[in-house]
Amino acid sequence: MFEYFPGNYVWNLGVVAALNSGGLIDEVDRACRPIRELAAQGSDVGTREFMASWTAVVDDLVNQASADEAAGNLRSAGQKYFRATNYLTQAERMQSAHSPDRPAVYQRCLDLAQKAFDLIDPGVARVSVPFEGTSLPAYFMSAGPGAPCVIMWNGLDSTKEHMYVSGFPQELRERGISTLMADCPGSGEALRFGGLTARVETEDWAAACVDYLLGRGDVDAARIGLVGWSLGGYYAPRAAAFEKRLALCVAWGANHNWGEVQLRRLEREGENPVPHYWDHVMWVWGAPDIDTFIKKAAEVHLDGVVEQITVPFLIAHGENDRQIPLKYAHRSYEQAVASPRRELRIFTPAEGGAEHIGLDHLPHVSVFIADWIGGVFA
Repeated sequence: MFEYFPGNYVWNLGVVAALNSGGLIDEVDRACRPIRELAAQGSDVGTREFMASWTAVVDDLVNQASADEAAGNLRSAGQKYFRATNYLTQAERMQSAHSPDRPAVYQRCLDLAQKAFDLIDPGVARVSVPFEGTSLPAYFMSAGPGAPCVIMWNGLDSTKEHMYVSGFPQELRERGISTLMADCPGSGEALRFGGLTARVETEDWAAACVDYLLGRGDVDAARIGLVGWSLGGYYAPRAAAFEKRLALCVAWGANHNWGEVQLRRLEREGENPVPHYWDHVMWVWGAPDIDTFIKKAAEVHLDGVVEQITVPFLIAHGENDRQIPLKYAHRSYEQAVASPRRELRIFTPAEGGAEHIGLDHLPHVSVFIADWIGGVFA
């Protein structure tokens, strides 16, 4: 993996995620250069400075975009708003759950994304998925009436804005497939503004997403798939095991036993995805303390679950994933005996995509998964 900050895995992950989601090397360098020495003090130290430095680049882009709009250069403006969304979502992801500025920063992410949609991607609409008396905020990218559709879910610390800038929904659209990018409980807007925390029974919100799509009238009811990356590699297979209206499932990162991973992290084994890790996971799961969280996390596994997946099932995993051990990819594959078309795709360091969810070579992994989905739906 490209390491701008030698030895600081968490910050490096943010850098490669930004670069592989449409970021430009010059702008990312301008964001990182002022905080290069701070990175040597560890991932938790300096996250406020990380936000300030990346926000300065975002502010410059927004000013340039506003000037472009005034001059009538709407496509140029939209491209800058797109990159500003990318950078700000990565900086927001690094902040403490207790940061008082976090809600306002995330609202700005939403506003910037909407500007990008309005100017360069009007086929993307903000929608709400009814769920247990409230709703899951989402974006719907249409590939046209009657198209198949993929529901896409976050992991522990990503948002629907990360999904959009990743380029994956755009790859699906080019293959005639719509995408519903949903902030599921414990992630994105559902957590930050809706107070919805994660739960073991992900089939609950899978049913809500399928109900919503069927109610639209412009989606092929027989071809609705589900993709989850990172912790979504638990969320999606769990849902596909019990929500039988789904036509396929992709675990983008084989999070077969997330509870075991938490025990490893208590022993300081493996890498964390974000700074301020324990505060973050307790926020996501609504746990008041670490002991309560660890007890809940013990239930987050797929043993006895993936055996019940009866649709095509792809497990995509990086050989050098430093967060989720490779053995879990093999375990998911070995247990998915009822799937009529199961496939395990391991990305190697030689080709790229070998790190967590392939962030070191994200487009390479995205295209493979999009091709697989297109083949199944065809």
